[in-house]
Order: sequence, then structure tokens, then C-alpha cells
Amino acid sequence: MEKYQIWIVLGTLGLLFVSALADDVVVLTEENFEKEIGKDRGALVEFYAPWCGHCKKLAPEYESLGASFKRIKSVLIGKVDCDEHKSVCSKFGVSGYPTIQWFPKGSLEPKKYEGPRNAESLVEFVNTEGGTNVKVASVPSNVVVLTPENFDEIVLDETKDALVEFYAPWCGHCKSLAPIYEKVATAFKLENGVVIANLDADKYKDLAEKYGISGFPTLKFFPKSNKAGEDYEGGRDLEDFVAFINEKSGTNRDAKGQLTEKAGIVESLDALVKEFLAASNEEKKTVFTRIEEEVEKLNGSNARYGKIYLKAAKNSLEKGSDYAKNEIQRIQRILEKSISPAKADDFTLKKNILSSFA
Repeated sequence: MEKYQIWIVLGTLGLLFVSALADDVVVLTEENFEKEIGKDRGALVEFYAPWCGHCKKLAPEYESLGASFKRIKSVLIGKVDCDEHKSVCSKFGVSGYPTIQWFPKGSLEPKKYEGPRNAESLVEFVNTEGGTNVKVASVPSNVVVLTPENFDEIVLDETKDALVEFYAPWCGHCKSLAPIYEKVATAFKLENGVVIANLDADKYKDLAEKYGISGFPTLKFFPKSNKAGEDYEGGRDLEDFVAFINEKSGTNRDAKGQLTEKAGIVESLDALVKEFLAASNEEKKTVFTRIEEEVEKLNGSNARYGKIYLKAAKNSLEKGSDYAKNEIQRIQRILEKSISPAKADDFTLKKNILSSFA
């Protein structure tokens, strides 16, 4: 199999893996709406727009609703991006955002939800319409909550980079940012060297004043090398935060928290792998020795990645040129199964490095 063919297969696998890790709220589109709605279960659907402030405020409540019903087969909790799927929203008379509608089992004639936009009220409505008896599920947060007691221990830890949001509970912009900030924390939850945290600056005014906080939300980044902190002045979309952390912390995560194809790649070793692949069988042994020498120079995470390079080179020498291709296919089969995010990281690193040998 040629290298570009392997990348196509890996890309497809990645999409499948993303789907497997999708939120508890079903993403509805023009293609799948009538395949999912009006069938053998009732459905509550939020019609939203990505730029809508009220939609952003609703997001954590709606995700809590989805988590509450994720094991209930008789009910679907879904959402439609009306910017992207205008025809669906137009068909059901959506003219403002968010619009929430209940579709009874076997029907495409919706009933509009007019109640409060909080998880408790939404769950009560779905229980009434769907004949269920579900309680609100609490969605665990990956944002570290700071107080004067733990601030220095967490934020000033020189082994970690920390992004801190200083917020006030009454602040509208803070409420709009909250669901996005939660996704940032979730994306980096497996990165031991990165902390995504927040502090109630209204409650802990003295600490906020210490860091010159005068408006909300204010975000400050505290890298390992500068615990005085520096203002975060980037965009406030999920992708903006992810790109910022990746650049500052040397991580390689996407918005879903999965490792990108760059994760684990060491440029100096990649260059040697190219020589290794181009060499004759006898010359490969000489290049392998150079790979060993280069790996010995590495430290930190690169030292870990170097061991994977070394094992791949050794197995390629012993098992032949098909080793990398066969091993990638084995990893694909593993990733298709339900495995923990930490295990997925390990296998993704191996997959990335093996692709250099394929």
C-alpha cells in the first residue's frame, strides 16, 4: 500500500473515531434529519446558530439534558446548526434562535417548547412528552476551580502551563464563554503539563486585584517560564484557544481533544527515517545506529517518542518493509474498538510515527 493510501485510510478511521466520541446530543443535518426524527422514538431538537449568544448560554444546559437521556432508547436529544442546514430549519418554521421543538414518536409535526431554558425544566418537559422518568445528570467539569487556598499550588507550578479565566457569576460574556471554555478544558484533559482553570473574581476580589483584573472575563496565561502571567488576547472560539495552547505548550490536540497527525513526530528522527527507507539492506544497519545515537540525545516527551521510532526501525530491519504497513492496519482495528482516551493517545502516537516508515 502506498503512503498516501495509508493516510486516506487513517483519515477515514479518524472520522469514525471522532463519531464514536461524539457528544450525548445527536448532531442533525439535512442528510440525517428525517432518518432520525419521526421514527420509533420521540425527539427534542434545538435549532440554533453558532453566533447566537442565547444559544451559547443554553449549550451547557442542553448538554446536561443530552447526558441525562443518553441511555434512554425511547428519546433522542438532538440539535441542528441553522447556519449550515437552513432548509431543515426553514421547513419547521424556525425564525429565531434557539428554537426548541418536540417531535412525537412517528411524527414530523412538532410542538414548540416554551419553558425555561435550564436542564431541570427541559428534563421535566421531555419526561412529560416522552413518558419517561429521568432525573438531571450532572456533567463533570474539566475546568479546575481555583480559590485563594489552591491558586499558588496549581497556577504557579513551574512544571505546568496554566490558562486562567477570571470571571464573575453575573457577567453575561462569562456565561457565553462558559461552554466553550469547558470544551477547551476537555480537549486538554489528558495533557499533564496543561491546566485550564477559572477563578470567581467577584468572590475573591483580593486575588483578582493582585493580577490587575478590572473586567470580566479576563484570561491570563501562566507559562512554566513566566509565573507573573501574561494577558490572553486571542479569539474566544474553541479553535482559537486550542491553537494558542498548542503553540505555547507544544501540544498537538484538535478541538475534540484527539492527538493530531503531528503528535509524536520528531523532525530529526523523521529525516533519518527517510535515509533509512532509501538505504539498501546493508546500509540500513548504519542508519539504524545513527537513529539510536539521536534517540539518546532526546529528553522529555521526545525521549518517549524516540523509543517508538527505535522500535519501529528495529522491527523494520528484522521483519521487512511490510512491517509498518501491517502494524498500522493492526492499530486501525484496535482504534475501531471502544478504548479509553489514554489508550487512544498511545496508539495514535504509534500510528503517527509508523506512518513515517510506511
